Amino acid sequence: MSAPDGSPVGTERSIGQLFASATTEMSALVHDEIALAKAQLKQDVKRGATSGGAFTVAAAVLVFSLPMLNFALAYGIRTWSDWNLAICFLLSFAANVLIALVLALIGVVFAKKAKKSQGPQKVAASVKETAGVLQKAKPHPRPAPATTPELEDRAPAAIEAVARSSS
Repeated sequence: MSAPDGSPVGTERSIGQLFASATTEMSALVHDEIALAKAQLKQDVKRGATSGGAFTVAAAVLVFSLPMLNFALAYGIRTWSDWNLAICFLLSFAANVLIALVLALIGVVFAKKAKKSQGPQKVAASVKETAGVLQKAKPHPRPAPATTPELEDRAPAAIEAVARSSS
């Protein structure tokens, strides 16, 4: 098993390696937060588009189908019932209005769902919370290590690792 920077777990890592690892993880966290915001925004746009589509279909049904449906339905009712033709036309118009109302209600339901969604606001609050925690974080004081030949040999490698991680 190894740490995110590739060093074996259990070995001491230099401050540069720890900083590089923290920077990488912070970058990944920010990218994940942005991806989450995009996904939630995409879902909200989809709901809004569905709502707009339902309203458009409701309007189209009411406007474009009224003449043809009214004539067909009115003459059909007249054929089946022998009622006055004016009453048959009123009944066919009422049927068209009922269909348009159902489609408009579907549009209202989807519009309310899109309006209630708090996706981007949740992500923004999460990002602010993460930034606030990181601003308040203070490094843990460490005792100054005694210079030993073993540490002096590691110093060039640590400097090289920091230089690679910052470029």
